[in-house]
Amino acid sequence: MRIETDLKLDFDDVLIRPKRSTLTSRKDVDLRRSYNFIHGGSYFEGIPIMAANMDGVGELEVGETLSSLDLFTCYKKGIDEGSLIEALKLYTVNNQREGVAVTIGRNDHDFDKLGRISKHVQVQNICVDVANGYSQAFVDFVKKVRDSYPDSNIFAGNVVTGEMVEELLLAGADVIKVGIGSGSVCTTRIKTGVGYPQFSCIAECADAAHGLNGHIIADGGCTTPGDVAKAFGAGADFVMLGSMLAGSTEGGGKKVTILDKEYVEFYGMSSKKANEKHNGGLKDYRTSEGRRVAIPYKGKMEDIIQDILGGVRSACTYAGASKLKHLSKCATFVRCTKTHSKIYESNTLEI
Repeated sequence: MRIETDLKLDFDDVLIRPKRSTLTSRKDVDLRRSYNFIHGGSYFEGIPIMAANMDGVGELEVGETLSSLDLFTCYKKGIDEGSLIEALKLYTVNNQREGVAVTIGRNDHDFDKLGRISKHVQVQNICVDVANGYSQAFVDFVKKVRDSYPDSNIFAGNVVTGEMVEELLLAGADVIKVGIGSGSVCTTRIKTGVGYPQFSCIAECADAAHGLNGHIIADGGCTTPGDVAKAFGAGADFVMLGSMLAGSTEGGGKKVTILDKEYVEFYGMSSKKANEKHNGGLKDYRTSEGRRVAIPYKGKMEDIIQDILGGVRSACTYAGASKLKHLSKCATFVRCTKTHSKIYESNTLEI
């Protein structure tokens, strides 16, 4: 047994300190980034915010909307092959294909499905997604995907430490998803006691990835636009959002009405609900590691995105960063015990 005594921080433990700036308006901030990927040989150009590969978020309709806004979508695993093929063909025609990824797990079924799709259309981006990216079997699977798809960009995870970021990059991944247990509908930390404070995870994993010319996706833990800004300031190349993008018109999902207000069902992909929907139920050796909740219906995805991007632009002006790529260099963080007033966050009716 060993205890690490270094302080590790989460988003609620820090704030970005404002600085004097020559920027005169939020509209002067450029949020677009351009990345070249080390193995796939391709690139990404756009706003590096991703829709998570979750039910109600990583949907085809969400991908269509986010691509039109120059954002990225990792499709959920449960989309049928025909629909994926047609969607990828459409992006190819419109030259937008770099804005979506096909998600697979570490199993033969998903690998074979990817093979069938690739016979009809080039799969430019592949997201290899598992809850625990620390097994040798996962590393070997990433190598297998790289050998089979040498020209594709591979996103792989999830991990939370620098040495595994390096391991997966050397195995052939281009971008590593970092974060375990930090998601709003993830209960891994509760059920297993495993995890890592997300802010420190991002900073440490970004340092490891950038040393090998790789990139990271900060996956989980963001609940506000300010958290998204903190993630970019900590060194994230992409920020993946689940609950912040859930509840949209494009995301679909089961709606319920409570006290004359519309809500949408949302659940973690390791929850009992997700396992029943996609895997025929929980195996007898597993437990649910996700929540099933009802969140307020939010309306059009474009309005949700505008609110998030407005917050990130404003953060850049406070930090003196004219471009998003400068935020990690410009940002100075201060530790705190309270990030904002919570007086109206409970027992209050919003109007």
